[in-house]
Amino acid sequence: MMALIIVLVVLAVLAIMVVGMYNGLVRARNEVGNAWSQIDVQLNRRHDLIPNLVETVKGYMTHERETLEAVVKARQQAVQITGGSIEDKARVENQLSQTLKSLFAVSENYPQLKANENFLALQEELASTENKISFARQFYNDSALNLNNKVEMFPTNIFAGMFNFRKAQFFEVESADIRKPVAVKF
Repeated sequence: MMALIIVLVVLAVLAIMVVGMYNGLVRARNEVGNAWSQIDVQLNRRHDLIPNLVETVKGYMTHERETLEAVVKARQQAVQITGGSIEDKARVENQLSQTLKSLFAVSENYPQLKANENFLALQEELASTENKISFARQFYNDSALNLNNKVEMFPTNIFAGMFNFRKAQFFEVESADIRKPVAVKF
């Protein structure tokens, strides 16, 4: 009788451990999904701000048509990408970040534009949004790291394989060129 009680206690402890590991994997996967949603919210906010910024700048920057067209094109590509991989989304968003850097670098040549209240307000909103995007990307990557650790580390890796949990992709800068500052030419 005592042996049966010990076996039942051991089985109960093992069952609790399995449930705990499974729930930890589900929690980690849901955190990754939530983190991606936060990035998406901030990216949409940036996409909404860009047309206002371009319209404000247009009147002042008649000679910088290429820069404005590049920003509009990059925004359009970013808005249109749906259902792609995280790498695809990161690539398009990184291109948009580069064109925005170019736009702000070119705006340095226009003192009237820099003094325009609408431009300053939009520039501040966009800078704030870029910071929020950076924080959201960091949170996403932290969540992805947490999930990936659970998927790869013993003993949860056994249950991750059994229940088809997969590693999350990191949101990364795709090329070293994006990390470089934009050159301002006068």
